[in-house]
Amino acid sequence: MTHRVSIFAGLAIGISAAVAIVSAAPAPTGTLKGRIKLNGPDPGNKVIRMGMDPMCAKMWAGKKPGPVDEVVITSNDGGLMNAFVKLDGSFPGTPVPAQPVLLDQKGCFYHPRVVGARVEQVLRIKNGDNLLHNVHSSSSHRNSFNFGQPQAGISSDFKLKDEEMLKISCDVHRWMTAWIGVVDHPYFAVSGADGSFVIDNVPPGKRTVSVWHERFGRLTKAVDVTAGGATTVEFIYPAAAKS
Repeated sequence: MTHRVSIFAGLAIGISAAVAIVSAAPAPTGTLKGRIKLNGPDPGNKVIRMGMDPMCAKMWAGKKPGPVDEVVITSNDGGLMNAFVKLDGSFPGTPVPAQPVLLDQKGCFYHPRVVGARVEQVLRIKNGDNLLHNVHSSSSHRNSFNFGQPQAGISSDFKLKDEEMLKISCDVHRWMTAWIGVVDHPYFAVSGADGSFVIDNVPPGKRTVSVWHERFGRLTKAVDVTAGGATTVEFIYPAAAKS
């Protein structure tokens, strides 16, 4: 009798462990991939006149092409770079990355021009130029800061607090611009040189995808993300007049 009870007890423990393993398995997710395109000719970008700061001008002396304000960057077939893509709505909480998002200043420009970050993630801003830069955010929420970085190698950290498209500029060099897409979930991306993007591990279901570009504004589309599959979406901006 004792032996039989031991067998039943062992079976019960094994079943409980199996149930625990099944319940702990992550829910299936899907992938959202797509492309951002410009329908029509590239409107072109302004050439930057850096004469107001001889140290910036010296960095670009003799370089072809010279310094350009790269607001619109397209591939040969119209793929649009630096569009910020995110899912709209609320999602279950996920850990915020411990690794900071880096914004560098090199050649009197911000790099990258557009980047995504999580609410409560650290934004680390570094001066890669051996001259004075001023880092000034234009926030409509609680992401305001304004400080100087007088020489190369200096870095400053700021913990991002609220969702928004956060503009970063420099009061010393007015052409310097960067954008931080601050989101309270991990489902975002920035389009690459060919206009493509991928967002992994998306909870399945009907979702709204929002795309933002600093020149062309915002577009949205509804998609249905399937578990274990890939959903593809394309956004097309109409071409604008030359600036």
